[in-house]
Amino acid sequence: MDSLTIEDADPDERRPAGPLYVPVRLGSAGGHQLRFLRDEFGARTAVGFTSAEALAAVLGRDQRWIRLAEPALRALSAPLGVARVTIDPVLAPPAPRRRHGQPQPQTPPLCARRDHALSS
Repeated sequence: MDSLTIEDADPDERRPAGPLYVPVRLGSAGGHQLRFLRDEFGARTAVGFTSAEALAAVLGRDQRWIRLAEPALRALSAPLGVARVTIDPVLAPPAPRRRHGQPQPQTPPLCARRDHALSS
């Protein structure tokens, strides 16, 4: 079977144009590390935003970020076991409590506008 190239991609598939704003945190050695979030099902996902304003609206103005193209974000996420990249996520309200006294999640889950699974 021949391998696929970018020209073989579905023309109707929406892809972000240009580098994304990717949230990072300072690592123990002082360098940047990708910040992974959880989707509405609890799975880890890499996230990227199409604008700094969209990132700030979800994660706050103090959130550090770097610019990465989607393929670079995937390449950095995959070896860490993160197979999803979510573009322009929005926060969703936490799920209602099921039992009395059960703690609420610390971070509200994300609801994806566009969600891309890592293809193999």
